Amino acid sequence: MNPKVEAMRRVLAEAECIADSAQVQRAIDRVAAEITEALAERDPLVYVVMKGAVVFAGQILPRLRFPLEVAYLHATRYHDTTAGSRLEWRVEPTAPIEGRPVLVLDDILDEGYTLAAVMQRLRDEGAEDVYLAVLCHKLHERKAYPGMRAHFTGLEIPDRYVFGYGMDYKGYWRNADGIYAVREA
Repeated sequence: MNPKVEAMRRVLAEAECIADSAQVQRAIDRVAAEITEALAERDPLVYVVMKGAVVFAGQILPRLRFPLEVAYLHATRYHDTTAGSRLEWRVEPTAPIEGRPVLVLDDILDEGYTLAAVMQRLRDEGAEDVYLAVLCHKLHERKAYPGMRAHFTGLEIPDRYVFGYGMDYKGYWRNADGIYAVREA
């Protein structure tokens, strides 16, 4: 057996499930209804933040039953590690956004430095409004600015290292079918 695969299996086996698949699906349904109410008549461009938002986007987009365009960008501070560093743009925004509302989809609002930079970039490029939807909001006071919140939030989660539904642990377990907290040492 591959030692890395075995180690990642242990991480999942020892992790605490803080939101099972049914809870996540209910949260996605609710967020989709809130987004639909706010943006259905506005012709939004939806930007998916890679890699984390790929699962959330894949599940919420079919629930948004109104015309929209989708693009993606890839900005990261984590580089498949568990601690953030400098912001790196791997794929910059490319779709024309001037004068349009933009909805940014991401997996988690943790400290928010990456998301704050993404949203500012989209504003600088002429977005009419920039809205943020996240699957998870991590509860702590270390946000990029005081009181930072997404416009649409699926779940509030404790201040622990989490993975699943797009969020990773050292590059693995984005595919976990719940949201799990790594066992605290």
